[in-house]
Amino acid sequence: MEQKKVEGIVIGETLYSESSKILKVFTKDGLISVISKGCRKPKSKLRETSTKLTYATFNISYKKEGISTLISADTIYLFKNILMDYKDMVKISYALYLIELTTQTIKEEQLDYTDYESIYNLLINSLIKINEGLNPLAVISIVELKYLDYLGVKPNIDGCSNCGSDKNIITIDVDSYGLICKNCYKDERIINNETIKMLRMLYYVDMKRVTKLDIEVSILKEITEFLTEYYDKHTGIYLRTKDNLKNLNKLNYNT
Repeated sequence: MEQKKVEGIVIGETLYSESSKILKVFTKDGLISVISKGCRKPKSKLRETSTKLTYATFNISYKKEGISTLISADTIYLFKNILMDYKDMVKISYALYLIELTTQTIKEEQLDYTDYESIYNLLINSLIKINEGLNPLAVISIVELKYLDYLGVKPNIDGCSNCGSDKNIITIDVDSYGLICKNCYKDERIINNETIKMLRMLYYVDMKRVTKLDIEVSILKEITEFLTEYYDKHTGIYLRTKDNLKNLNKLNYNT
């Protein structure tokens, strides 16, 4: 087998035999399966780097078809504040949701290699921002918005979903797949104009360059409600970790 080094992050782990794991490692080229032999043994050198959220350079015996074998791993960035979040479980809950959402998103058949790299970079940078203490709910909102593009159901946030006009926009509607102008408005629920502006800003922002995310509580709440309903109606994705966030969101709109 060819020996190679790959940069990636562990987004899944399955127990295998008495002491090993099979890791799902997401890389810039997509998802690979890697067996970490003996990593569950207390003295194993692979123990610490064979867990979910490990972001590292993995030295593997590579199999193009099948399961590669882990030789060693060098940590690139340790999500210490996320992994040590035992007290209130906020950061770790959002991080695990982000991992599960990413796992579902990269299953889309229409993705190409450039999509994988973009999703990978967004995932890594988002986890770093959460680890650094930025509002996790706001970070998640950015990711959810951007992932809709890869899921093939991006809402129209640049013009009216019915006529295409970018004038006199008065709301954004889940059933209409995006913005609604005054001329096309029927009886859709009115969304705060500042919320619409913030949605557009979050979609176009470069996560890597974000240094703060101070969003008014009422606006962040509207964004969260819109995205939750949009995902429920248009993606067909059910995420177990989303249930854990519902109560957290009520308490952490201003984290």
